[in-house]
Amino acid sequence: MTPDAKLAELGLELPAPFPPAADYVSCRRSGNLLYISGHGPMRDGKAVYTGKVGAELDIETGAKSAELTMLGILASIKAEIGELSRVTGFLRLSVFVNATADFQLHHLVADGASKLLTALYGPSAAHARFAVGMMSLPFSIATEIEAIAEFE
Repeated sequence: MTPDAKLAELGLELPAPFPPAADYVSCRRSGNLLYISGHGPMRDGKAVYTGKVGAELDIETGAKSAELTMLGILASIKAEIGELSRVTGFLRLSVFVNATADFQLHHLVADGASKLLTALYGPSAAHARFAVGMMSLPFSIATEIEAIAEFE
């Protein structure tokens, strides 16, 4: 089953790719690697999840933010290479969580993105990852994720 078919089976759809908010590109190719710029939880041109995890948002909502953020990354990948099925793996995710100073479970928020990739790609989605807390993120978004993916 293709990643697109799995998305439909999960009841998920890709948002329209969100244009870069400053002077950069969404994706940059180098050989068979895609470097995907930081994305946030955007839909219809608006931030869906805003605020701090550990204050306005709980872990589950933070994980949903990470999932939507990953859907945005997948939308940018699809716009860049045409088909999600061309992705052969994800090398690394860098997950930034807009969190309170005492929040310590950033890895559980990041799981929202990682679990989506596993559901779509199975074992080839295994990736290195870090998740860190930030004092703030652009537009007050709850999560920002950048990725490195391999494609054929």
